[in-house]
Amino acid sequence: MKVELNRIATDGLLMEDNLNAEDLDLNTENIRFTLPLKINARIYRISNVVSVDLEISSSLHTTCSRCLKDIELPLERHLKLNYQVKVNQEFIELDEDIREDIILSYPVKFLCSPNCLGLCPKCGKNLNEGKCNCI
Repeated sequence: MKVELNRIATDGLLMEDNLNAEDLDLNTENIRFTLPLKINARIYRISNVVSVDLEISSSLHTTCSRCLKDIELPLERHLKLNYQVKVNQEFIELDEDIREDIILSYPVKFLCSPNCLGLCPKCGKNLNEGKCNCI
């Protein structure tokens, strides 16, 4: 998402954009975004500092780390970025900072629910669907 600095009025600038996860290299073997990233930005400039308030929303498909069930999870991020701009600088690019924030927000383990019981270590039955005969 490119912000042209000369478009920022004294009362700020509102921008909306949809970014593809592929363009930000966010899709992996384990995580696939099912919707484009919807970006809403409020941008302000005071002297040589640009402040950007971002709201990011999307949806991603992955696998529960405990029971291996396919899950669809919402992505909602709110972040504030500040950039110091040089005198002749014409634009700032937000893509790399957006990508970094999304990746850093991933949990250590994706879970279908906080109470997920996982799989039986002996027979492999999904314990969320009921008890197995092993235990």
